[in-house]
Parts: sequence; C-alpha cells; structure tokens
Amino acid sequence: MRSRPALLALVCVAALLGGCATLREARSSAGDKLDPWENWNRKVFAFNEGLDEHVLKPVATVYSNVVPQPVRRGVDNFFGNVADAWSAVNNFLQGKGAAGFQDIIRFGTNTVFGLLGVLDVASEMGIDHQYEDFGQTLGHWGFGTGAYIVWPLLGPSSVRDSFALPLDRAASPASLFKDGSSVYSLTALQIINTRSNLLGASRVLDDIALDKYSFLRDAYLQRRRSLVFDGNEPPPDNPLDPEPSASSPVAK
Repeated sequence: MRSRPALLALVCVAALLGGCATLREARSSAGDKLDPWENWNRKVFAFNEGLDEHVLKPVATVYSNVVPQPVRRGVDNFFGNVADAWSAVNNFLQGKGAAGFQDIIRFGTNTVFGLLGVLDVASEMGIDHQYEDFGQTLGHWGFGTGAYIVWPLLGPSSVRDSFALPLDRAASPASLFKDGSSVYSLTALQIINTRSNLLGASRVLDDIALDKYSFLRDAYLQRRRSLVFDGNEPPPDNPLDPEPSASSPVAK
C-alpha cells in the first residue's frame, strides 16, 4: 500500500530536479536584482532556523499541547482585531474608502460585541477580514519591492517592507503599553501563538522543499506582490522578478 505514494513522491522529486538546471539558468540574470545579498541572507536565515529549532518551535509545541484550541483562536482574533484598525488606516491612505470603512465596522463590531476582539463576531456577520499594512501602501503608490533581505529574529522582508516595518510595529497591540513587562509579554504571546499555528506547515515544508531558503524567499516575494495588487497583479516583465512596476500608482 505504501508503494504508490512513494512512487508519486519520487516522480515529483525527479520533476523538480529536472527543472533545477533550467530554473538556475533563468535566475542567473535576474538573481542579482532579486536577492543581491543572498550570502548574508542565507547566514541570517540559518541563524533564525537554529533559533527556531532549539527555542521557538519547542516552546510553541508545548504551548499548542497545553493551551486549548479555542483559547488559541481567541488570541489570534484579538491580535487580528488590532490589525483591522491599522488596515483601515492603510486602506484610507491607499484611497480605498469603502474597504477602510469596512475595516472600521469590523473593528468596532468585534471590539464591542466580541470581547475586545477575542470573538470574531464580524466574520459570522459576513464582514470579511482584509488586512493591509504600510508596506502595501508604499507598494500601492509605486514604491518598488527592492532587494530581498532576511533580518535576524524578524525573518524575511524587502527594502520597501523594511522601511514600513517601524510603523507597522508601532501599530501592534504591544505599543499600547508603556511598561516593559506588558510589551514583552504581549510580543512573546503573539510570536508563540503564531508559531504554534504553523507547526504543521513547517513539517510539510521540511519534507518537500529541496532548498528551504529559496522556497521561502520566492513564496514571500510572490505573496507580497499579490497583496499589493489585491490578488489581481499583472504579469511582471520578467516572470522571476516579483517587483511591481513603480511607474505609476497601482489602480485598485
């Protein structure tokens, strides 16, 4: 019974390996623009992976085993509710008034009727979550992605998203508190809860990714491009270059 899945896995691996040479050649011209600091990035990535493997992943595993799933979902909802308020700001900055007002309605509904966002009442009412951040706002107004970069502890980013990071971090729930213990506690809770949600995905990724660094880099850049264009991105001039055109503001 195991021979068929094993054969399928071998076929998939063979297909991926067969495309590696072509992919590597195609990346050679675009690679400098896509990831000019790859040597540095890979070292930071290895550091982050080691920290995750020996510290964050074990803590997240214990957290997942001890904390009931409804409680973890409530934590997700709480942080997501704060993100909705910041999303409203960025939607207005992008000129998307209807989406901004929807975020405000969602935030108000969950704050008032959902115990400060612990319960996601708005989703049950059909008010969908649509998160926007300042990196997407910069992309909307024509700022290119820039080079890919991996930051210690923070993980994957780009030049554009790195410029946006201070404002995005300032809009986090931890910024509402002045005392260090509350800030560190909320930040740690958000990180651990998020990591616990990714335990299954990380196991799958470890099994299928031939080069985990490249896989995560490409996935990150493609996802950010898709978010900037709200899922309606035009094909790039170079299929391997995920940077949106900065010639004019993106039409939404």
